[in-house]
Parts: sequence; C-alpha cells; structure tokens
Amino acid sequence: MEVNDSGSVVLTAYHSYTPSRGEQSCAPEVPPSRSLLRKSLPRCQRINRMLSNESLHPPTYNRSSSQASVDSTSMEDFWCEVENIKESTEDRQDDQTLLEVKPPDEGELEAEWLHDVGLSTLISGSEEEDGEALLSTLTRTQAAAVQKRYNTYTQTMRKKNKHQVRDVRDIFGVSDNSPSFEAIPVSPVTTNGIQLPVHKPATSCLECEFEKDNQSVTEELSFEVSFSESITVVPKHREWHSNQSFKKEESALPNFMIRKSRFGLTEVGDLSLDDMKKIRYLSLIELTAFYDALGIELKRNRTERVKGRENGLFGVPLTILLESDQKKFPGIKVPLIFQKLLLKLEETGLETEGILRVPGSASRVKSLRQEIETKFEEDTFDWDQVRNNDAAGLLKMFIRELPSPLFTVEYLPAFITLVEKIPKVKLQLQALHLLIMLLPDASRDVAKVLLQFLKKVVSNEGKNKMTLWNVSMIVAPNLFVYKGKRANQEEMLAAATTARIVRLLIKYQDILWMVPNFLISQVRKMNEAAMNNTKRQLMFDKGVRRLLRRKTMERERPERTESDIPEGVIRVHAPLHSKVSMAIQLNNQTKVKDILARFYCENSHEPSENMKMQVQSLHEIGGNIGQHCLDPNAYMLDVYHANPQAEWVIKPKIS
Repeated sequence: MEVNDSGSVVLTAYHSYTPSRGEQSCAPEVPPSRSLLRKSLPRCQRINRMLSNESLHPPTYNRSSSQASVDSTSMEDFWCEVENIKESTEDRQDDQTLLEVKPPDEGELEAEWLHDVGLSTLISGSEEEDGEALLSTLTRTQAAAVQKRYNTYTQTMRKKNKHQVRDVRDIFGVSDNSPSFEAIPVSPVTTNGIQLPVHKPATSCLECEFEKDNQSVTEELSFEVSFSESITVVPKHREWHSNQSFKKEESALPNFMIRKSRFGLTEVGDLSLDDMKKIRYLSLIELTAFYDALGIELKRNRTERVKGRENGLFGVPLTILLESDQKKFPGIKVPLIFQKLLLKLEETGLETEGILRVPGSASRVKSLRQEIETKFEEDTFDWDQVRNNDAAGLLKMFIRELPSPLFTVEYLPAFITLVEKIPKVKLQLQALHLLIMLLPDASRDVAKVLLQFLKKVVSNEGKNKMTLWNVSMIVAPNLFVYKGKRANQEEMLAAATTARIVRLLIKYQDILWMVPNFLISQVRKMNEAAMNNTKRQLMFDKGVRRLLRRKTMERERPERTESDIPEGVIRVHAPLHSKVSMAIQLNNQTKVKDILARFYCENSHEPSENMKMQVQSLHEIGGNIGQHCLDPNAYMLDVYHANPQAEWVIKPKIS
C-alpha cells in the first residue's frame, strides 16, 4: 500500500540495487568500514549505499513505478548535484523567508480552488453573475468537477457552522432525484465555436522530436476535444505500474504530432492577457476533471507567500526583475540577467563536455555572483572572464534561488502524481500540458527559454556527453526545490520522479506551449455569454433605451458601414503598410498567409522601414476574443465564421 504524508506528497520506497564494477562515482573508492563510510563518503554516494542496502530490510509497502525501476547508480548524478548545491549554500545566509507547506484543510482548500478557477462568487453569496459565463461553457466532466468541489465545500462549512452557504442545486439546477453528474449536460467542446467537419482534418502536424533518428511510433494528439471527455476507459485497478520497467533512453519515449485543425495552432503568447487569465481558470477545472476521470486525487500544497529580496538579481521575484527591466526595454518577458546567462552558455558552452554536470569552482561562482550584482546594471561586467562551468553554476543558482519555484509549490504534488500514477505517456503529457497552462506568465516565459536551452544541450550530446537523462537528473533538483524541515526526506523520495518530469518537459516542450483549441473555444463562449449578460442588463436601463431610440432616429440616412460588407468578405487593416486597408473575399481555401502575401505584394513598390525590422502577423481583435495572433496556416473563412464581429489587423507579433 502507499503511504501518504500530511504534506500531500506520496511517500514511496526505492528499488534495491547493488552497484556494478567499474561504476563511476562522485568520489574515489574508500574502504568498506562502516565508520569510515559515514565520515568520508560524499552525500550522493552515501545515499546510493543506503538505497542499495534496502534489501537488508525489505519494505512493507509497494514501490512506485519511478523508484522501482530506476536503479540507484543511475541517480548518482542527481545526488552529486544535490551535494554541490548544499556546498554552494553552506556559507551563505538565505535572503528569503523559508517556504513552509501547511497541512491541508479540506474546506479551505476547496474554497481556494473555487477562487482560483474564477468562481469565488459561489462561496461569497454574491448576487453577481460573474461566474455564470464560465459555468455556461463547461463540459460534462468539467461541470461534475466543479460540483464535486462545491459540494465538499458546502458540507464542510455546514459542519463548521461558519455561515449560510448556497445549495448546489441553486447553482447547477439539480432536482432532488436527478443524478449529480448530469448537472450541466453540456456536450464536449469541439473547435473554436464551430462544429467539426465530418471528414478527417488535414494531416499537417507539428512534430516534437530531436534531430537524431527515433524508431518510436509517432502518435497523434488532438486539441479539439476536452482531454477529460476523451477518457473512456480507466483501468479498474491501480497496479498498472508495478511491472513496468523504466528506460532512460530518449528512444523509449514516443513521438507525438499535433493534428492541425482548420483554425491552426495557437501559442501561449498569441492571446491577450485577459484571455490567458480565462485559459488558466479553464485549465485548472479541466485538470481537476482529468484527474477525476482517471480516479486520481489532485492534491495541492498550501504555502505561505515567500518574500524574496526587493533589489539585486539573485533571489529576487521574477515580477520585480521584469518591472525593472521593462523600464529600459518595454515588453520584455524574460529578465535580462537570465537572458545573458543563457546567451553566454549558448555561445561558448554547448559543446563543453559535462556542461551542467561538472560543477564550477564554488568560491569562484560566489565571487562572480557578487561582481554581477554590483556591475550588471551599469553594463560593466566582463562576461569573457566567466568559464562555461561557472556560468552553468550561476544559471542553476538563479533558478533555485527564485522565491517562488518556476513550476510552483502549490502544484508540486500534481507534477509528482502525473508520473507516479498516470499509466501512459500520452496521458502524462496531457496532464503536464494543463499544468503548464496554469503557470503565471513570468514563470512560463522563463521556463520556455530555459527548456529551449536544455534542448540545445541535448542536441549536442555527441560533443558534451550530456544525454536527455543526464540533463534531466542535473536540472531536476534545481527546478523542484524542497525547503522546510522535511526537505531532505521529500527530496530523496521524489528524486527519480522529478528527473522524469524534467525529461518530459524537455522532450515535449514544443507541444506544451500550444493552447488547446477546446480551451480557446470555451474562452469564446465565455466572452459571448458575458456580452449577452451585459446587453440584457443595459436593456433594463431606461436611460440606455432612450439613447438607443435617439441614435436610431439619427440614422435615417445611414452611410455604408462594415456591416454592409457582403458575407464572406472581410476588411483587413494594416496601419504600417502604405495601403492601410483592403477588402478581401474569402473562400474555403483562403489561408492567413495568403492575405499577408497579398498585402506584401500590393505594397512591394513602397517598402517600409518598420516592415523590414518586424515580422507582420494577422490579428483577430474584438468580438468574442480579446486579441488573437493567427497561425499563418489557419483557414480564414473558418476563423471568420467563429468570430464574425472581429476586426482584422496586420501588425507585428509581440514575441
């Protein structure tokens, strides 16, 4: 049986292992005396010895998939990295408040969940209809997930007698004799508001794979239907991992391709901030429904806010760093210091043998850090003096000293669970995808450039000797940082699991930055429902009705407006072109790139300096979306039908 602790991290045992001859270690071989072993062996090797000695005292509970299948020696790089981290921080006081994970309280956790998905009005007792638009878009499984959490909250509050709470039937319209799961019988969402055609979509795809040949079978991913709605069969038992063996080779992971719909693909940076906020609401609901459909509990940590330094570069929250950098470079999404560290490594370090794994000098890294803190703002720091291994040490130091980890302490149990409890890589990838959609903007942007760099490191494996698994083991203890009284124990138990998470992140990163179309469709429906609610409220206002009547009388001689444009014809605006507007007739084969090409052709005789410097993209603005940068391969007529009230503007894409 599995043993769970109060911090909602699954406790598991490791597989017993006896090291083979000739095995490389972090330190020279020492005599087998027990007293000498404890005193002289580095921590990384002592832990491996502890794990290998587990056979002397067999555990009384089952082993998890990750620990049962990864031998102790394969994790030696992980523990060597942990030891290096300990040594680099021994003589330096931490500038941050210690991160303390509080024991969960069911009622409070459910209230936080409802708040995080944008449904706080359900527990506040407010008469506002802010949550109605969101509730009206939910699929069957999503509605069941919301209803389950709200039921748990109301029952807990009634037991505590804190205050009157609304009955779930008042929200979901459930009668006394109707099954709770059918509260909102909404069919699965398909595309961006339009019914999918019966024929199979085009087979064009985005493949997520490294350059080296991979003999794995390529599987297809669809973003058109909710992940939770796609789960039709769930194993009746929870022993799917007990006999599985874990293979470290990259070829053991399948390749996936995204089946493009006629709406194309949408990256996280292609949507407005307001729409991405709604994507986060929906992603948390969908993730919860997804775990429910698999019969797995979605656990969250409760954490106190960690206050980092308010100035400097290391140990400073990303939002503060960006606020400072944006004063010099408006629109920047990744802190300048992080960009500079990556640039240094990409220019000179990608082919360095053992990059990331071989540590730099601890004293030299400490001295460089202090010098960077002093000279970076004035741009007087000499980067040529920094050795590649020292630069890698500074990069890892920056990541692990962030006050809030890139992948958030709150959802650390969810990351752990997706590897330990979900049986198939495809399902793991879907859960990981939703977790990435939940990240704060700053964390996601930094994680994106970091993973892109790590992919480059792996692609140079022939020269730097760093495989995907090597990189994953080294990066894991820097990304998934455990703090608090039980940090060492939790770190030890989750070692192999966190390395496997990083492995998935690096391998499938190109997929993870794409926003699923079914979520965009739900955002469109949310915006439409909100607009309809606003219109209904305005119609009850007598003053508004009088104004509308007066405006109607003033339009006795109306001029030709955009609404007079025939069906299937759009007017595209291009402020940076010499020809700033053009009416374009659409057909079933018109793509976004065709419209862009037409504008470039019309303006080719009079090139603009602005156009030369920036790549132009077609944006969908207004109507049922805030702003949406369209995929050049999207079919324009389908997008137009999904949002006929939008404006179409050609302008630079915000990178």
